[in-house]
Amino acid sequence: MPTQGKTEHLKKLLVAGLGVTSLTCASLAQAQLEDLEVMDNPATAEKPFEGTAELGYNKISGNSNSESLRAGADMTWFDAPWSYSLQLAAKSASDNDETSAEEYLVAGRTRYNLSTYNYLFGLARWDKDRFSGYDSQSTLVGGYGRQLLAGPPHSLALEVGPGIRHDEYEEGGSDNVGLLYAGLDYDWQFSETSKFSQSLATEASRKNIIGRSETALTVAMNDALALKVSYEVEFNDNPPPGASSQTDTTTGVSLIYNL
Repeated sequence: MPTQGKTEHLKKLLVAGLGVTSLTCASLAQAQLEDLEVMDNPATAEKPFEGTAELGYNKISGNSNSESLRAGADMTWFDAPWSYSLQLAAKSASDNDETSAEEYLVAGRTRYNLSTYNYLFGLARWDKDRFSGYDSQSTLVGGYGRQLLAGPPHSLALEVGPGIRHDEYEEGGSDNVGLLYAGLDYDWQFSETSKFSQSLATEASRKNIIGRSETALTVAMNDALALKVSYEVEFNDNPPPGASSQTDTTTGVSLIYNL
């Protein structure tokens, strides 16, 4: 049976500053990856490297035909008081042979502990979502974080800081906007093999407010594999004209492999 430290590294980030979303296992049908919102604490790391690879696939056939695929990897290096993370993710979905979702994400983070409960962070993120109205978005943020609970069983961190985002629009043109970033990450390790997590992040600018939220339950099956069920919300109060909607939601189940 895995130890508590073995499942701790499944922790990551998201997503929306709209409130805590709820998760019910009965509603889960589509794959979902974690977002890199608030990093693992280097002060509690048990080894210099932790990583996970995640894969989820769903196919429905019969009266309707649809399929979805989500894949990616999260890697974190610890060198106290520093930690560094890299995330790669890709998502696609189709309905009756028509593409309904396609997204690619590359994100990196760094964290420097000033003390037991205070730290500085930096975030760089590139996101390409075919149905968001943007051709791509590139974000750079830096700021202050506070580790309110260091756990286990409870871990809670808050972050805030200024940033800048470069938006490339699907219909042509681009824009640079200053923003204020706020993030929250909560973990509850309620057993040796099971963990509940909630992450929130908000980017507020003169153009819009973008919020992301992920609620997840992760259960370790053995030392190498875990099952994750999740619910994600992404909200843009003023999306470009080409966007399909203001709010996107994804429910998912995926298999996690510990690197």
